[in-house]
Amino acid sequence: MTADLRYSLCLLVGVAACGSDTGPAAPPEATAPIEAHPAFGVDLAPARFELIEDALGIDFVHTGGADGRKLLPETMGSGGCLFDADGDGDLDLYLASGRGWEDAAPATPGRLYLREGDGFVDGTEQAGLAGFHVIGQGAIAADYDGDGDEDLFLTTLGPNLLLRNDGGRFTEVGAAAGVAGSTWTDAAGALHPEWSTGATFADLDGDGWLDLFVCNYLKWSLENHVEVTLTGDVRGYPSPKLYAGSSCRLYRNLGDGRFEDVTAASGVESDEHKALAVATLDVDGDGRLDLFLANDTQPNALLKNLGGMRFEDVGRQAGVGYGADGKVRAGMGVDATTSGGELAIAVGNFSDEPISYFRSRSAERVFFSDDNRAAGLGQSSGPSLTFDLALFDANLDGHTDLLALNGHLEPDIALASASTSWRQRPQLFLGGGPRGRLLDQSDEAGPAFAEELVGRSLVLGDLDGDGDVDVIATQNDGPVRVWRNTGALPERALRVDLQAGAPNHLAIGAEVTVTPAAEGLPTVTRWVRAGSGYLAQGETTLTFGLGEAASAVVEVRWPDGARSTHADLAPGQTHLLRHPDLR
Repeated sequence: MTADLRYSLCLLVGVAACGSDTGPAAPPEATAPIEAHPAFGVDLAPARFELIEDALGIDFVHTGGADGRKLLPETMGSGGCLFDADGDGDLDLYLASGRGWEDAAPATPGRLYLREGDGFVDGTEQAGLAGFHVIGQGAIAADYDGDGDEDLFLTTLGPNLLLRNDGGRFTEVGAAAGVAGSTWTDAAGALHPEWSTGATFADLDGDGWLDLFVCNYLKWSLENHVEVTLTGDVRGYPSPKLYAGSSCRLYRNLGDGRFEDVTAASGVESDEHKALAVATLDVDGDGRLDLFLANDTQPNALLKNLGGMRFEDVGRQAGVGYGADGKVRAGMGVDATTSGGELAIAVGNFSDEPISYFRSRSAERVFFSDDNRAAGLGQSSGPSLTFDLALFDANLDGHTDLLALNGHLEPDIALASASTSWRQRPQLFLGGGPRGRLLDQSDEAGPAFAEELVGRSLVLGDLDGDGDVDVIATQNDGPVRVWRNTGALPERALRVDLQAGAPNHLAIGAEVTVTPAAEGLPTVTRWVRAGSGYLAQGETTLTFGLGEAASAVVEVRWPDGARSTHADLAPGQTHLLRHPDLR
């Protein structure tokens, strides 16, 4: 599809030395079967996922609010997050939702599922999370007030919600805390709320308290909605190019339950972003968390942390602003990890725009090239519209894999294009190929990858407690899907939980590096994040695959700059690592 035709169809993308509590290392008890990839003759440990949402009792169906007018926000949801809502140590699940456009009564902007036994039960009402008149988008969780429990932040088309957690009961304090968001003024002088999308909590100024970064998308309203035609007399969704961008916002945590809007003073303010997702990472190894923004029809941004709550966008000069062809992409979900000393940033894009796979090309890790073709993603991911993606070790063989969740925004796209569809299959690319290539194993990945979806957000975590990473996949205007990981051998998983002192108890922002005690396996670095991917957040426990290695060395750079090393940690268990001050 040409750029002119794509625009004329007006299709939207995205329209982002302390010890362990466990014993000595022990070798894995089993060896995973391996298969030769037909194209490269590479032996791969299998990865397979089964559908299990019915068994868990998660009956959520997202409401987009579509009524035939083809209003842009209908296409964007839904998001969700895994966190411990009731403080019992189990993972609970929040899933965001929208509502009908003309609904006047308070609605439920999502549902909270509490873990109970082997499944989940709906705890929305008892937790105080019903009755808000908003159009929900994304959800993240963190302990912003340092009291020991995890609070919930919901992005919306309208005032954002900060839901303070007090013993499993939530109270909305967004406006009082100063993070509800702002408004914009149209040409007629009318005020409209901001449209917020992705978000993340992180200690960006080094004072110990978790600050809040919120992505904003477009200056859109019912009043400035543009009607377009897809083909013939069929309406289509308008392109984001028809609307002005809306600046992201940065809020500094004051430590007393309130935040200060430092967007302008920090250098973050820009109406060029049209941001849908944000990822925290350290691109230059200076110990300060930087921010990568996935932008829609605008260059991606890499906000380098200069210290003192000051940021500079170095995305263009760092090589991550544009795709490999030098053209702007329509970025949505984003993830980043380091493997073998090489930092990789993956970004999901529109159909006919392959997944961007930026890899570092300098010792300082501040220059990247888009290696989507060299990594095996160019042709395989090009036809799909990838809303979200995740870099993790699906088969626990020690190599980083890439999961892509796909789905178009236009239900009638088949009327205008023979090369794409509204519902699309997810894709799984396994690492370990020659020269860093990712190998498409979607056809071998089980029933979960056979179903076509209108995919939106990926929420990752160990749902069944067996040690490997399971997947929650949300859909737009459809039911959630839950995929149980049944292909990996859990005894090859090394899981890391971090514990620090107040106020950042979960050590959000910590950098964890794992070096397996086996030749041929790369050292892998990941960050503990409160907010990841597209409108979502997975569990804060980090899972690393060790393959056939009997142990690994784990190095932690804590959010306050302290470092600790933990040797001979065994796979097949979760290790609780405490900050050196807590010994």
